Amino acid sequence: MVTRFLVALVAVAALAIFSGVSLAEKDDAGDTHSGVVVSAGEGKLTMTDKDGKEHSHDITADAKISCNGEACKLEDLKKGTSIKVTVKDKKVTKIEGKTKKAK
Repeated sequence: MVTRFLVALVAVAALAIFSGVSLAEKDDAGDTHSGVVVSAGEGKLTMTDKDGKEHSHDITADAKISCNGEACKLEDLKKGTSIKVTVKDKKVTKIEGKTKKAK
C-alpha cells in the first residue's frame, strides 16, 4: 500500500514539474488574445477585443498569418473576421483568422 502511494506521489510530482516547464514555453511564445478585425494592412492591425474595446498592433515582418488554416496575407483579413493574435514584445507575431462559411 505504501509503495503504491509513493509511486503515485512521484508521478504527481513529475507531472507538476513538467507542466511548469510547459507553461514557461508558452510565456516565451507570447501573449494570446482573441477578437475581431476592424482593419488590417500596411503592417498594422486594428481589432476589437472580446469586450468590444478597439486597439491597434504593429505586425512583425515575419508574422505567421493564416485564414481558415491556410497561409494568407495581412490584407486578406477583412473587417469582421474572428482572429486569435499572439503578441511578443508589443508586436504581433502570429494571427489566426477564421471566417464563418455558409452551410
